[in-house]
Amino acid sequence: MILTVTPNPSLDRTYEVPSLDRGEVVRATGERVDPGGKGVNVSRAVAAAGRRTVAVLPLGGAPGALVANLLDRQGIEVAPVPVAGDTRSNIALAESAGVLTKINAPGPELSAEEQELLLDTVRRQSRGADWIACCGSLPRGLAPSWYADLVARAHGAGVRIALDTSGPALLEALREGPDVVKPNAEELAQAVGRPLATVGDAVKAAEELRELGARAVLASLGADGQLLVDGAGAWFGSAPVDTVRSNVGAGDSSLAGFLIAGGSGPEALASAVAHGAAAVRLPGSVMPTPVDLDPAAVTVMARVPVDRILKEPVS
Repeated sequence: MILTVTPNPSLDRTYEVPSLDRGEVVRATGERVDPGGKGVNVSRAVAAAGRRTVAVLPLGGAPGALVANLLDRQGIEVAPVPVAGDTRSNIALAESAGVLTKINAPGPELSAEEQELLLDTVRRQSRGADWIACCGSLPRGLAPSWYADLVARAHGAGVRIALDTSGPALLEALREGPDVVKPNAEELAQAVGRPLATVGDAVKAAEELRELGARAVLASLGADGQLLVDGAGAWFGSAPVDTVRSNVGAGDSSLAGFLIAGGSGPEALASAVAHGAAAVRLPGSVMPTPVDLDPAAVTVMARVPVDRILKEPVS
């Protein structure tokens, strides 16, 4: 069982539009309403793969009730933490050319009592979990050290933990030694404080995160592929994608694929790449099912192409 923790969930509306013209009336060609938040998306991808998952998340107001209802329809067990504020609503505009514009609301501020209830719910639900995946931004009221506290508690209970966050929350958590961290290229560059121009730059940055405490780094490099660096070495994985329909939740799908496949080594990286490549071919934040995957198209190399220039370098 994979337990997910989403401190700042959302109700996500995705509109598909031909193009985004500021100041004009834009008519959508498609619309979706999905439960959102990085941890929620991991649970959705795990459930789509036919595996059991439990989603822990603070929920409030009518948007929170709808998030819980949508997750229940997808066969996901929800462990809600009631909060006074309304769950945030986000909007994504997906252009036909593959450009995505996201408008994310700040979300409610959690009180001290709500924060403690959230931690206690994770503790109770983690019994029997193979992994805890903690994902996304922290809501107002939670200190950057909150994830670090959660990692320490998970390890104290003997549970492996994967972390997908950024900024001070990521750096604080590294000192507690999360089993896996999953930054994208921008978050990886931010963590080390310098630009990434090549795959080799990304490898060096991942190694620095390991020196700071991460046991393994699974880095999404956008159209270039994914990188895994752990104590046994480094691997680079990629898969061709002809048409990108939406990259909303693609990184979360990748993390789910990685954990489903055991959460370590090149086989898990191959699963992560297959899930991520499948996700970008689907509309909105739809998570891939096994029939959407194309494992044969995935290439994983132990000889990392360190000199390869990134198609989307991060400055």
